[in-house]
Amino acid sequence: MAMLLHRVWGSVLARAAPGPVPGPAAPGSPRGRRAQTPAEQYCASLSLGALDAVPTDVVAQILRLLGPVEAARSTAVCRAWRILASDNGLWAFFLRLGPEPWDLVVFAETHLAAGPDSLPWLYLYFDTSPQLSFKQIYGLRAVVPGTLIVDGGSGYCKYGWSKYAAPSGRCATFLEFGNIESPMYARLRHFFSTIYTRMQVKPSTQPVIVVLPLCHTDDTESARASRKQYKETIYSVLFDMNVPAVCAVDQAVLSLYASKRTSGIVVHIGFNTTSVVPIFEGRVMYEIGVETVGQGALKLTGFLKELMHQRNISCESLYTVRTIKEKLCYVAADYEAELRKDTQASCEVDGEGWFTLSTERFKTAEILFQAHMGGMRAMGLHKAVVLCMDHCYNSEVVGDDSWYKTIVLSGGSSCLPGLPERLEKELHQLLPPYISEGIRVVPPPFGSDTAWFGAKMISNVSTFTEAWCVKKQQFRQKIRRNGPLFVNAW
Repeated sequence: MAMLLHRVWGSVLARAAPGPVPGPAAPGSPRGRRAQTPAEQYCASLSLGALDAVPTDVVAQILRLLGPVEAARSTAVCRAWRILASDNGLWAFFLRLGPEPWDLVVFAETHLAAGPDSLPWLYLYFDTSPQLSFKQIYGLRAVVPGTLIVDGGSGYCKYGWSKYAAPSGRCATFLEFGNIESPMYARLRHFFSTIYTRMQVKPSTQPVIVVLPLCHTDDTESARASRKQYKETIYSVLFDMNVPAVCAVDQAVLSLYASKRTSGIVVHIGFNTTSVVPIFEGRVMYEIGVETVGQGALKLTGFLKELMHQRNISCESLYTVRTIKEKLCYVAADYEAELRKDTQASCEVDGEGWFTLSTERFKTAEILFQAHMGGMRAMGLHKAVVLCMDHCYNSEVVGDDSWYKTIVLSGGSSCLPGLPERLEKELHQLLPPYISEGIRVVPPPFGSDTAWFGAKMISNVSTFTEAWCVKKQQFRQKIRRNGPLFVNAW
């Protein structure tokens, strides 16, 4: 279409130009041949030569078949080729052929390219966002270096390359974190050294993204200092290992990015606790309040083991119980109605044989809503989300007042079938209509690896190293300005 418009415009210019007027020949031209007018020169520059007879859409298909490298080279042939080969539709086509889903590419380049310190909501009022063509985006994404992604997690660590479709390896975080009595610097050094050894790479060869776990969630001076110290200790450890660039982002924020959003509430069911995290434009709103429920995946697994023991189903390994939970358990839409149903089902665990459960299948996850069933005095998950949403409603955050009405689930246990529907139902029952209207609970977009995929999205954005990473020299300069870190004290 762009090429067609240029050719039509060229024809218009040619027709609007004065007719040929005899006059002196151009210097160096054969006698009797006049010089071309600017309009004629423009039209000539738009000629494809022998391909002028070929429809423009056919030429575009040829460029698609040539591929991005040859299409880019064709821009040097002439102006006509440059116009065709720079068409946004052509490079959108090439991006769609890439390994990343098209919708995630568009979201990343429109919402994340400016980096974590940007204020995207200002773009609603001031058109200050950089406008990149898909050709530029393709070229920049092609040279973004491969990045190591380390998602420590509260229970299990996922690590791997940003260019891969999924994490390369997994391990129990606490087994790789070193002696719990050692200083934080030493523990982190042991942890990252273990990851690099397993990946069989040198730290100095590529940037790294570290997924920061939720910790010290209070909005107090002490908690803010602890979060800052933990993050800067990670930087210090990795730069001492000669990592060229580091990007550290909160786990909940990455889960939100993976769902193609920058604002909302993330409900993260971790290993030991469940956190309800309000996030506005990529920033955790500690001042609004992060709600914490004192039960997580470990409690669910332990409760299922108790229920199995009551029915004389023997299983000593928590790993086996966890596998059964993942295969058979679900969240009931209506707990009392579910008790009257036949819910028996079986599954096989490698090396352990077959296991058959009945009401245990939905009783296990019910403690998320009725903690007393598991012998705990804790707030129900739905009530914690209600409390968070009420705080968001009463906050003075500038912008769309519905930013907190999207709830994104994350963490392995949040993948239990029926959880999004049950939580949404409970919220509608507890909240007044002016808050509950428009609520949507989103299941984990990438299962238990949602935060890892959020990091992968950032690592492939066209401006990753410039907008998201801290370089070693930048960090050292900051330390010189602000004083040394007491990295061995925490």
